[in-house]
Amino acid sequence: MSNSLHRLDLNLLVTLDAMLAEQNVTRAARLLNLAQPTVSLQLGRLREMLNDPLLLPGPRGMLPTERGRELRGPLREALAALEGALSPTVAFEPLLSTQTWKVAASDYATAALVWPSLGPMRRLAPNTRLALLSKYPTDLAHDLENGRLDLALHIRDEAPPKLRQRSLVHERYVLAGRCDHPALASRLSLKAFCKLEHAVMSPNGAGFVGSTDQALAAKGLERRVVLSVPNFNSLLSALAHSDLVAVVPERLVRDEPALLVQEPPLSIPGFEMLMLWPERVHRDPAHMWLRELIASNVPGTPNPQV
Repeated sequence: MSNSLHRLDLNLLVTLDAMLAEQNVTRAARLLNLAQPTVSLQLGRLREMLNDPLLLPGPRGMLPTERGRELRGPLREALAALEGALSPTVAFEPLLSTQTWKVAASDYATAALVWPSLGPMRRLAPNTRLALLSKYPTDLAHDLENGRLDLALHIRDEAPPKLRQRSLVHERYVLAGRCDHPALASRLSLKAFCKLEHAVMSPNGAGFVGSTDQALAAKGLERRVVLSVPNFNSLLSALAHSDLVAVVPERLVRDEPALLVQEPPLSIPGFEMLMLWPERVHRDPAHMWLRELIASNVPGTPNPQV
């Protein structure tokens, strides 16, 4: 064993891992539940021990040196392996668990994938808690790897790489409007479809173009989009209280009595929803139970995992 390992305090490696992840002393101290001066002192010891600044002041916090960047991946893997080796594997007992799970899910993923498992979760694990959060793809991998999230439900096209994943549903689009909408009494032609006033869901705000517009553009056509809302709940409410129509995921309106649903008059590509999680919890019994609970309560769930 090298002399450097004999002199090394494992707590320093945990601090370095947090600093490389957060690139900010205050946030790293909060994550480690330590005082900021303590983290600064430990960073100083690491710099002396490794003979490198490791992180330097930057425009928005601290930036890792080349040595710091080289250390980040191997250090994260080593700490995860050590934690796994030292943590005894115990069977998860849902009835006794007081676990709080943090799951990232859009309003679509919540309605289509989380709500079906909520009843079984409350019955089988009555003392657990579930926190649902909205997260953008750029935040997902970071928050999953650092424990701020336990699980994420997201579309395949925007799934961050290097995360474990399981396919849950392949979703298709339908056309929806209020139940007594005069234009939806019979099957719409493509020309009539384009003349109607449409609403769209734009999660990033104020967008008026979606996959439907791309499919129309390929045919040299366009529709009239007059309303943009930030989530599907608002979209469905707008449809129920107006003459607007919208192209929406089928699972959101399959059993909605206030809305009339029909096939859109053109082919619109659907999307695939994934369950995403980090390597650190892949073999954790509690996490495995949660994943299986959600997957088993989604109708038509495929089995492949990677």
